[in-house]
Amino acid sequence: MKAVFTDREPARVGYFQSVLENAGILTYVRNQVTNTTVAEMPSGIFFPSLCVVNDEDYDRAIALIIEVRDGTPADLPEWTCASCSEAVPGGFDICWKCGAERPVQNIDV
Repeated sequence: MKAVFTDREPARVGYFQSVLENAGILTYVRNQVTNTTVAEMPSGIFFPSLCVVNDEDYDRAIALIIEVRDGTPADLPEWTCASCSEAVPGGFDICWKCGAERPVQNIDV
């Protein structure tokens, strides 16, 4: 289980949880209750933290959170499909020719 998003506001954590779960990524919120029971201590270690249950979903979860948080820029660079070698416009997450997904890149949040 890896943390992908932490915030003081439980509603914001819940929003990103729904985004990930709608994409088929199983999640868990750590410190969901702790934040309200120790409200006198404004420390990040007590903030709700959204985690992916399966570590292999980590990169995809980070990419989805960034996409929702920042939006998708219209000027993303073109990418080459690993399955069919087709050039795909940067705004596409799936190859228009064969349906393969865009490779996940390492992204810092």
